[in-house]
Amino acid sequence: MTPERVELARFFKVSSRRFEIGHATPEMFSTAIDAEWHRLMKTPEYAEFCTEHAGRAIGHRPVKGAGEISWISTYEEMFGPLPALWFTSKHGRVDEEALARYQETGVVVAEWDCSPVPGDGGDIAPKPEKATAR
Repeated sequence: MTPERVELARFFKVSSRRFEIGHATPEMFSTAIDAEWHRLMKTPEYAEFCTEHAGRAIGHRPVKGAGEISWISTYEEMFGPLPALWFTSKHGRVDEEALARYQETGVVVAEWDCSPVPGDGGDIAPKPEKATAR
């Protein structure tokens, strides 16, 4: 398994744990790992990968945001410190400043474009229905 896929599997395990206890949806801040997620979603083995590593289907929802990443302590409890891959772009460039900040403080502040959701493994989770005025 590639390093990106290993980290995606870990992210799904963290996500599943957070879903079970009602915590906020985890933020996918790594463009390198997110690129692997998008590749994998287009394959027949995606459903099996989700079941194996999250115990459930994992859907994908586009959600833009920025701030402190909420799930770092859960990841560290399960797997230890985040590897540099989490701070690597899809083009292979490591954000040395962000990595050093994390290594010094244990905090990750980043932007993200998507999050996992419990679901059918489809590319986009259904949008909430708009309320209609009566």
